[in-house]
Amino acid sequence: MSDILQELLRVSEKAANIARACRQQEALFQLLIEEKKEGEKNKKFAVDFKTLADVLVQEVIKENMQNKFPGLGKKIFGEESNEFTNDLGEKIIMRLCPTEEETVALLSKVLNGNKLASEALAKVVHQDVFFSDPALDSVEINIPQDILGIWVDPIDSTYQYIKGSADITPNQGIFPSGLQCVTILIGVYDIQTGVPLMGVINQPFVSQDLHTLRWKGQCYWGLSYLGTNIHSLLPPVSARNNSETQSRVTQNPSSEGSHPFSAVISTSEKETIKGALSRVCGERIFPAAGAGYKSLCVVLGLVDIYIFSEDTTFKWDSCAAHAILRAMGGGMVDLKECLGRNPDSGLGLPQLVYHVGNEGAAGVDQWANKGGLIAYRSEKQLETFLSCLLQHLAPVATHT
Repeated sequence: MSDILQELLRVSEKAANIARACRQQEALFQLLIEEKKEGEKNKKFAVDFKTLADVLVQEVIKENMQNKFPGLGKKIFGEESNEFTNDLGEKIIMRLCPTEEETVALLSKVLNGNKLASEALAKVVHQDVFFSDPALDSVEINIPQDILGIWVDPIDSTYQYIKGSADITPNQGIFPSGLQCVTILIGVYDIQTGVPLMGVINQPFVSQDLHTLRWKGQCYWGLSYLGTNIHSLLPPVSARNNSETQSRVTQNPSSEGSHPFSAVISTSEKETIKGALSRVCGERIFPAAGAGYKSLCVVLGLVDIYIFSEDTTFKWDSCAAHAILRAMGGGMVDLKECLGRNPDSGLGLPQLVYHVGNEGAAGVDQWANKGGLIAYRSEKQLETFLSCLLQHLAPVATHT
């Protein structure tokens, strides 16, 4: 089943090429510039361009997976609707056509006859991409295709993508905003249990060549199924023993007064959570944009925890990172349930699941992570973190 993961890596790179092309090719960049002008009704094209880029990425992933694995395309769900209405009132279903010429014609309808932009976009959409990870070649694992469902977030942190800041300074390796916070997220889950099985996070904008202004990206993946746990961040065997020793050391608070944890949070996080976190983490709290990017910070070990108390992340935001974290021995849990849970009950941690919607909710809200979330790399560390957090949240709660 590593062939499905190999193909997901390839289509994520194709998606990253589309995201980069929209910023680097003049005809497409001009459309992105249009997006920045707020309050202007005189649109030069039928649909906001960021949505078109999102939809194209989503459709490319669907079409490519369907071609390679018939039947799988119907089980790919994403954030974006692929229906647009142009200035003539025509409803247009955006899809990847069999030929580049047909895709140009379809894009021209959506972009009100902007042929230059349509051709540039169609070219990158139909370009072949060769991308794989040799580490997957030796993996022999058989996951039945009929149990798989896929969540896609085609361009996570769209606001940062449109804004396009390339000169943001990171804080201890973490970017608070900017193009580095943009990710493409593909998460595969078991449609019977909702457990995440495979995840791909593609970060299209990691480093920029200052001469050509071209961007290079990075891709991360993980697979967790029936006791097989592999991921792209596995160090060489010689280095593994040292890192395991190191992680055990960092899991133990060194002294009563120290701040053993670090966390990445949303800029919109509630004051009560921020207040409690400051007592648990001290100054090691890092605001950052993009749910996918914040999860990636945990995957990369830049922080211990990503915590978010709101109900405004969705299954497509969390599934990919959750699968990678599972492969690493971590996971992603419902924050509200964690805070109300009795640790002595013997019940397992309330992991997020991906196969059922929220009862009574409609539209995208049915797929919201309604209790908030915590992403983590180590279960033992999470338990310690939760007990510290609860101590500091309790007095706050009594005053509200």
